[in-house]
Amino acid sequence: MPKDEMTTPEDTLIMRKPQSIDGAAIWALVRECKPLDENSMYCNLVQADHFRDTCVVAELGGDIVGWISGHMIPNKDAFFVWQVAVSQKARGLGLGRKMLTHLVNRDECIDADFLKTTITEDNDASWGLFRSFARSVGGELTDEPHYHKEDHFDGAHDTEHMVTIELPREEAEKLKAA
Repeated sequence: MPKDEMTTPEDTLIMRKPQSIDGAAIWALVRECKPLDENSMYCNLVQADHFRDTCVVAELGGDIVGWISGHMIPNKDAFFVWQVAVSQKARGLGLGRKMLTHLVNRDECIDADFLKTTITEDNDASWGLFRSFARSVGGELTDEPHYHKEDHFDGAHDTEHMVTIELPREEAEKLKAA
């Protein structure tokens, strides 16, 4: 940033755990981000309340401009990302990758050796985000069909590929110690 430019509170990006009162704003953001599947407002409210430790909102100028919902997979060493939404206002800032990095480094997710998500073959934006994230953490990305169009969606939704990204925690710890 040039020396003559100043950062104002409106320019400051804040990432934080969501609160139940964020549910409506999260729902509106998801609806804005086509072609994301729209959950009910109640679903987003419950995610922000019950799963706040494994979800994140990003604020810019007091507005919620980013959202990731996720959870630790029970009895697994994996963090599952359900949904990523970034407002038009915040595109081009690398916000998706920043929010993913923020989440996997939270105490509640630190035991995850893998990040998992599902993506349809034609969702170029999601593939780009998760490939970029994998490169940034130095983890291998693999995928395989998981929720099949005919078997799981009765033909009404494209097959979702399970994407797995190794989170090389030990290497990161060695680099920190060096």
